[in-house]
Amino acid sequence: MSIIEVNNLTKYYGKAKGIVDVSFNVEEGEIFGFIGPNGAGKSTTIRLLLSLIYPSGGTATIFGKDCIKFGPEIRQEIGYLPSEVFYYEGMKVLDLFKYSASFYKKDSTKRLYELAEIMDLDLKRKIDDLSYGNKKKVGIVQGLLHQPRLLMLDEPTSGLDPLMQRKFFDLIKEENKRGATIFFSSHILGEVQRLCSRVAIIKDGSIINIRDIHSLQNDNYKKIRISADGIDVNRFAINGVSNLQRENGTVSFFYKGDINTMTKIISEKEISDVTIEEPTLEEIFMHYYE
Repeated sequence: MSIIEVNNLTKYYGKAKGIVDVSFNVEEGEIFGFIGPNGAGKSTTIRLLLSLIYPSGGTATIFGKDCIKFGPEIRQEIGYLPSEVFYYEGMKVLDLFKYSASFYKKDSTKRLYELAEIMDLDLKRKIDDLSYGNKKKVGIVQGLLHQPRLLMLDEPTSGLDPLMQRKFFDLIKEENKRGATIFFSSHILGEVQRLCSRVAIIKDGSIINIRDIHSLQNDNYKKIRISADGIDVNRFAINGVSNLQRENGTVSFFYKGDINTMTKIISEKEISDVTIEEPTLEEIFMHYYE
């Protein structure tokens, strides 16, 4: 069952493009990555799904219900962490959590205290006394306290130190094991690689690829590095080669094609070293953006 279904979703801000003809689906129980640099359209897509803004065209459903028509009903089962968090600064952390919990029909008191302990939050402190990282932790607890069916996370780890990032990832994995579906937006490829089973890559407001993590990494691309005296970079400029570079007697490039063709070219000249390996997800990502 698809928890999220998006078809040709489009948003213009006046004449400025937000996203255009974005289509994808997220299956129940999936951790789905939504990756792209800042300004690619990630936050716009999430705000449309939450009906915080309205589309210029296309449709989107969550739990099989139209996101615009049934927005308030759908949001009862969603936990949302925006990329930037803002609160009533005069409130204490505990008062904010109780206020947030009051919007849901279930009793979240026990879960509230459990999460606050995990994230090392002082419930008696005022919001305006907190650092940016601690405010982000408040947002994490606020999004998880009602144990939602769907988590919408927009750049969730910004501001968190490495220890808290690890605790956050453990929390997300626990929520997923419980049955929650996770929509995870990020520009940090290592996070996506660590958590997600499938990713959509967005560029300039449009989806350019949707793949599972393993096939994205094993898409027959090889990262090749060759060292030799007097090496001629043009010998490797064949179909399937990209990002061809030369530096200090070493040629490096990506290659997609018959590896036998490439090894034949390499063997035609005496070399001092050769490395053939899988590119990292970061390198694959940058390849799509070139």
